Order: sequence, then C-alpha cells, then structure tokens
Amino acid sequence: MRALMLLKMSEQVGQPPESLFQAMDETIKEIEKTATIIDTNGLLPTADAATKIRVTGGKTSVLDGPFAESRELVGGYALVEVDTYEQAVEAARKIIQVHTDHWPTWEGEAEVRQVMG
Repeated sequence: MRALMLLKMSEQVGQPPESLFQAMDETIKEIEKTATIIDTNGLLPTADAATKIRVTGGKTSVLDGPFAESRELVGGYALVEVDTYEQAVEAARKIIQVHTDHWPTWEGEAEVRQVMG
C-alpha cells in the first residue's frame, strides 16, 4: 500500500536550521526499516515557486505566490510504500518529532493519506 504524507507548516518560521537536515537523513534511515520511501523532499516557499489554479463558478483563475492568506501550506512531502496504514502514520509522527526537536520555532502538522489503487 502507498501513502502520501504532507507536511504542512507556516512559511513565517524562517529557514530551517542546518541540524534539521542531518537529523532528517537519520530519521529517513530509521523509517526505511519499516517503509520504502519512494520520494521525499521539501518544497520551496510560495514566494519562490508556487501557482494556484482555481475553478469557481465555472471560471478559472491563476494566482502566483506568495500566498500570505494561507496559515499552513504544504512545505514537504513523502510518498511511501508500507504494509499497513499505521506504519505510514508512525513515519509521519517521526518526521514531526524531528522537526520539533531541531527547529524550536516550527509549528505544523502532517497529513497522511492512503493512495488509491
């Protein structure tokens, strides 16, 4: 089964500390003991590279970032192959924990979604 983890956060917390990157590498190695990571990465801030394409009332609009009105945006993701949904949830919990341990001003959440099919 595949699951997608979306890491949501405010863009107002600034740049991540260098220690987070090394800790994330270690956390990913730990997660890979119970899950196969297909792809994972952080996303650039919406001021650097983001566009929303929205349809409302049959009309399409295009809005380039930054998206200041959004409190929490997707700041990273991981696509994993797991045996159980609970393994995906545990992997997301570990990712949240490493962020709180190494980036004290960070606030956010992880959303775990099972991929169809």
